[in-house]
Amino acid sequence: MWRPSGIMDMNYKEDEAIVRTRLQKGLLIASLVAVYLLPLWVGGRLLNFINLITITAISVQGVNILTGLTGQITLGQTAFMAVGAYCVALTTVYWHLSFWLALPLAMFITGLVGLLFGIPSLRIKGFYLAMATLAAQFIIPWFIINIRPDLTFGYDTLPVPSPLIGGFALKSQTSLFYLCMTLGIFGTFFARNLQRSRFGRAFVAVRDNDLAAEIMGIGIFRYKLLAFFICSLYAGLAGGLYAVWMRGVSPDHFTLSESIWLLGMLIVGGLGHPAGVWFGVIFIRTLDLSVRYLGPYVQPFFDADVGTAVAKGMGPAVFGIIGLVFLIFEPRGLYRIWERFKAFYRIWPFSY
Repeated sequence: MWRPSGIMDMNYKEDEAIVRTRLQKGLLIASLVAVYLLPLWVGGRLLNFINLITITAISVQGVNILTGLTGQITLGQTAFMAVGAYCVALTTVYWHLSFWLALPLAMFITGLVGLLFGIPSLRIKGFYLAMATLAAQFIIPWFIINIRPDLTFGYDTLPVPSPLIGGFALKSQTSLFYLCMTLGIFGTFFARNLQRSRFGRAFVAVRDNDLAAEIMGIGIFRYKLLAFFICSLYAGLAGGLYAVWMRGVSPDHFTLSESIWLLGMLIVGGLGHPAGVWFGVIFIRTLDLSVRYLGPYVQPFFDADVGTAVAKGMGPAVFGIIGLVFLIFEPRGLYRIWERFKAFYRIWPFSY
């Protein structure tokens, strides 16, 4: 890895460190302080949007581990989020379980469900694996709607109580911001360290060439299932947070189009990089919000029916165009642009 001009690693510990220089440590601390002071500077609507970005980023981190690191395509991430969301909802509403116990339980159950749908990865991959994970997007909502609708409320919204810390309920966007952001930061830190661990290196080996990885002694079936399990853990965490953020869950919240959006965010941000996940999520969510605001201004330029169709279809159309642009001109995503910028300032003032 490049270092700023004049800075060298003196031992193995420094070479392996994520935060490598005093300047980087200072910037990291300053950034964390600035992030946690955001509620003092922004209003409730913007905090609500930031909470959505954070919950989405947690879910996409799981997709990154499965798709970006291990090379296993998934089109059912929001279905696994639904498992986590309904687990939190059902255990807190009917069992009166504390949210702090319901959330890890939901993550574990979602991980087991992910293992079930990850079993086909032992025999198939690529397009066929995508179709297998797509099945989760139809099977899981069907179970939620048709199996015990008296408990899940079927198509209707199941209310979810707010988490409690002592006697304080996390109802406001500010309190939910601290909960979601803290878990988002820890989730990113775990993903970054997992990438550098023995398991992460095995994931990359399976992604690059599973036959060569197997010859080297890597149990590809074991690591594929482990990747599905970890991906589902992240989905369960994001789903549980989504349930308390929305204060209710419904099957309409977890659609196939949203799963496609999550995969697109990873592509735009940069496959295989935890930081790229945040780049992609922030970029796509901000773009989607901007298009929604622009829709009513574009609508008057067309006839009534056409204008309504244009306003509703602008979001998917712009998302598709952006995806094509990145696939053609920058397939490694926004993270690659960030890497080029870092390479520039690290070797400055030299040109090479």
